[in-house]
Amino acid sequence: MAALKTSKNVRSMKLFCSKYVPLITTTRNLNLQEYHSKDLLRQHQVSIQDFRILDSKLDLKPLKGFSANEYVVKAQILAGGRGKGHFDNGFKGGVHLTKNSNEIVDLAKNMLGHKLITKQTPKEGILVDKVMVAESVNIKRETYLSIVMERSYNGAALVASPAGGMDIEAVAADTPHLLKTIPIDIFEGVTDKVAEEVAEFLEFKGPLKKKCAEEVKKLWQLFSKVDATQLEINPLVETDDGRVIAVDAKINFDDNAEYRQKAIFALDDVSGTDPREREAAALNLTYIDMDGSIGCMVNGAGLAMATMDLITLSGGRPANFLDLGGGVGQSQVSAALRILESDPKVKAIFVNVFAGIVNCATVAQGIVAACKENPPKHPLVIRLEGTNSAIAKKILEESKMPFKIINDADEAAKTAVKLAQ
Repeated sequence: MAALKTSKNVRSMKLFCSKYVPLITTTRNLNLQEYHSKDLLRQHQVSIQDFRILDSKLDLKPLKGFSANEYVVKAQILAGGRGKGHFDNGFKGGVHLTKNSNEIVDLAKNMLGHKLITKQTPKEGILVDKVMVAESVNIKRETYLSIVMERSYNGAALVASPAGGMDIEAVAADTPHLLKTIPIDIFEGVTDKVAEEVAEFLEFKGPLKKKCAEEVKKLWQLFSKVDATQLEINPLVETDDGRVIAVDAKINFDDNAEYRQKAIFALDDVSGTDPREREAAALNLTYIDMDGSIGCMVNGAGLAMATMDLITLSGGRPANFLDLGGGVGQSQVSAALRILESDPKVKAIFVNVFAGIVNCATVAQGIVAACKENPPKHPLVIRLEGTNSAIAKKILEESKMPFKIINDADEAAKTAVKLAQ
């Protein structure tokens, strides 16, 4: 069984950078552990496997009264490939099946307090502090169901396929007749007629057709109530004992609805996020780590793309970029510089700001304040153009700091590359 995955797309900037990376998608994700996602489904009466949670205290009270023919014991981390992973203590596999309830504790002991290493984790792995014990179900048949906000329909659409448990893009490309899309009126919602139509297309027969239709309506209610932009169930299964169960789910939330969904957003697990990215996000900045040697402070996605292209064309590689965005203050600029310098890969920093809403003078003051508090570890190449750029250059010059102030973007990029070498 695959893990339930939940994420929120706050803001996405797609940057094409021809040589150093084919595509960067910058997002801040709402990261919920699998058991949080399962609990969210259960709160909205969606049928799932029963489950319990064990933590490092190994309090066995949650397991009292929990009975199943077979149990699945799963380490809870924000990464895929858990079943094929291994722990730093030598224990193999972050997902285990057992029919003996007495083995659950031994399996959990080998996971809790140890780092699980998979293809999707850092080399050192991720610490496991919770283990989910769930009822294992015998799957007779897998189907696919999702509800998404679709621009072409000016609202939500329901997508269904009897070919579940596989890449839905492949299904659409190879067997399009096995994919059905139904626009949903946001006010009318999923009606009985639509739910039954979907259940029939998913090939649920007899009493299971009604059960599936009820699950479809419950999933719509969940989608609406949590302000989701996507709710994907892959697979929605038929079990050998006549149940319809959501085994795996992916949920994307509308970031603009955070004020309405405080309980959900409070569950955000940031343990696997780069601490520099977390610090930047807390300041309403965007930090993205890469593998070069030049730190980049910019304002806006377009300028970030252009700056990294300039560095690459000049023979260098960006170590990261930090987007100041609009309306940034002096303290944020100072913090941004400190975050960039904390990257051990950085050998030089290129500040490239073309100001509109952003005030060049504010950026200059932030840089000077940061450098007076902590002398810069690396050469700083600074290009400030736009709002109050003349005042900004005067602030930088009068600071007597060893900045390289260069007006031409090409020349500035080449200088940053040379200094990084």
